[in-house]
Amino acid sequence: MTIAQETKNTDKKREPGHYDTNKFSQMYTQMATPNMFRTASGAPGPAYYQQQADYKIKVELDDKNTRLSGEETITYYNNSPDPLDYLWVQLDQNEKKSDSKSPLIENQRMDGAMTPDGFTKKFMEQPFQGGFNIEYVKDAKGNPMKHTVNQTMMRIDLDKTLKKGEKISFSIKWWYNINNYRVDGGRSGYEHFSKDGNNLYVIAQFYPRMAVYNDVEGWQNMQFWGEGEFALPFGNFEVSITVPADHIMEATGELMNRKEVFTADQLKRYQQAEKAYDNPVIVVTQAEAEQRSKTFSDQKKTWKFKATNVRDFAFSTSRKFIYDAMAVKIGGKNVMAVSLYPPEANPLWEQYSTRVVAHTLKSYSSYTFDYPYPKAVSISAEDQGMEYPMICWNYGRPDEKGYVSDRLKYGMMGVIIHEVGHNFFPMIVNSDERQWTWMDEGLNTFLEYLTEQSWDKNFPSSRGPAAKIVPYMSGDQRFLEPIMSNSETIHQFGANAYAKPATGLNILREIIMGHDLFDHAFRTYANRWKFKHPTPEDFFRTMEDASAVDLDWFWRGWFYSTDYVDIGIKNVKQFYVSEEPTKEMKDFAAKRGRFLQDNGPFVYMVSDSSEDFKPEMKKPFVIQDVKLLSDYVETLSPEEKKGLKAPKYFYEVEFEKPGGMMMPVIVDLEFEDGTTENYHFPVQIWRKGNEVVKRVFATEKPVKKIQVDPKLQTADIDVTNNVWPKEAVKSKFDQFEKK
Repeated sequence: MTIAQETKNTDKKREPGHYDTNKFSQMYTQMATPNMFRTASGAPGPAYYQQQADYKIKVELDDKNTRLSGEETITYYNNSPDPLDYLWVQLDQNEKKSDSKSPLIENQRMDGAMTPDGFTKKFMEQPFQGGFNIEYVKDAKGNPMKHTVNQTMMRIDLDKTLKKGEKISFSIKWWYNINNYRVDGGRSGYEHFSKDGNNLYVIAQFYPRMAVYNDVEGWQNMQFWGEGEFALPFGNFEVSITVPADHIMEATGELMNRKEVFTADQLKRYQQAEKAYDNPVIVVTQAEAEQRSKTFSDQKKTWKFKATNVRDFAFSTSRKFIYDAMAVKIGGKNVMAVSLYPPEANPLWEQYSTRVVAHTLKSYSSYTFDYPYPKAVSISAEDQGMEYPMICWNYGRPDEKGYVSDRLKYGMMGVIIHEVGHNFFPMIVNSDERQWTWMDEGLNTFLEYLTEQSWDKNFPSSRGPAAKIVPYMSGDQRFLEPIMSNSETIHQFGANAYAKPATGLNILREIIMGHDLFDHAFRTYANRWKFKHPTPEDFFRTMEDASAVDLDWFWRGWFYSTDYVDIGIKNVKQFYVSEEPTKEMKDFAAKRGRFLQDNGPFVYMVSDSSEDFKPEMKKPFVIQDVKLLSDYVETLSPEEKKGLKAPKYFYEVEFEKPGGMMMPVIVDLEFEDGTTENYHFPVQIWRKGNEVVKRVFATEKPVKKIQVDPKLQTADIDVTNNVWPKEAVKSKFDQFEKK
């Protein structure tokens, strides 16, 4: 090399180096390092542990003053390898205290116009006086324990370190004012019926609850600001609930004194319900509920419940309740499907609620594990949709004239499916809702969609199908967050935490993994982590481990970013067969010396956009017209000839990816005779980081139309580039509007 040549080479401008940006790279830097607690396969490790908290609770409802008072004894087991010097207890009701900081973190603006009651409530009324009033915290000997309340968390300092394998018992006494949730908001409280003066109570977060301590972050003691839900350890509950004697109640766990709280007729009807598998039995009739609602008993009655291996406890009580039930056969044992509702909910609830509960238990069990608890209860509570072990509250009632629209009917059934389904996620597969809302809401919404469709193939599911997420995915990026975001930081909560993860799982099942692989992996995750505390990585790793499908690209794009799908057709060329070298090949040969002569003879493909194209070429390919090919075929055996195809038309299609989210390329070729062929190219077609890819199609019939994602299965946000020849498309939201 001469000095001049060396100087010329060093003067050449080079692009700077870069780190690995390929979206198919493994997610080692995003995921927690596997360890003895949680393995690389996504399963619990040999050192996995979880704490246990057992409760003995006595509460009494003051119906006249809408107040709840109670005392509890908690026995806490330290199964961790760590010594504990203090315990953290959740005081979720404190989010309703008059000095709560939760309202202070919300942005406000001045309304241009307000109703008189709205103005009064906003500027003149005193705030609701909610929150726990802690009367004492005592150890097992009755001695006061030092404790510090920090908003919705209470730290209890221990006189003696709680070592591995040890347990401690302590007691707490408290009371609080119950909120009218339709006025003051909240996930629980009471609904007031002004016509007869009765209240319908849905009571949860009503007792100080142990926080989770685990291998991931120690104490999960994030404050409850109102959006992020709950992280709780499993335990056993014995709960006695004293209410007015004319109330009917349901709660988490098995009722231990049914003979004491039911009438003889109600007990007989319940025993009939235990053997009824086809239709619910009315245990407490509407006539009985209406009669009770006219009088207010001064007597009391105590209902006693016992629940084993649950993470929480909730109950609902009212003198207005109708009660119906039926048995469901799950895994060879009976489970009771139960509904409680006021007369205002009929005839809608009597017709559908318990049947939907039974269907939900069967459907979810088929995708995960046999429902392990003895019952599942659906409570009619207007403006609610909230879940707890074995019990949930759900909205949806006829109007005052008894009218029920399809929107209301399906909405009510959808929320019952969703809230009953939460028994599986997170009540049993016990993820951390405070941090990762999608792990329960997203997975549950996905199964809700499958359950809705198996109830009625025309069920108007609002979440699940890919096209439904397009308006969100194509929105302003300033108001989008990755799914892997904390609950309190999300702008569009429903779309982000419910719909997008549910849609992603549906896409995985339908077009990436297939039903068999997906269902096996999903069931594996559910069974690995039932009655345990999984993290997102445990889910991601298990789905890959049980299916042999590399999904790091999917988790990175769909869960860790706000990338969107937009795959289109950039260009289509038709080619024709020739024995004459094209200019392109001649130029190539000139650079390579005697390449054509030494390596030929060749058959050449001429593009309809090249300068070598001649109008007379535009005819179907016939092998006899190309002597070189015809001569070669004659050298084949009869068996080899028999296996040959007879393509007549050749197309090169160039696909582009304006969106950052990768997806398989799904293509329909529609021919002039109206028939169609479908092609499915795996997502790995984009594996080299390319923004465009090309595929060649050799067909026996002329192609009339080429369309990407014809069934709208990939959440493609813009269909205006999906068709060749380009069609007039009203808007990029066509696919959403048509669905």
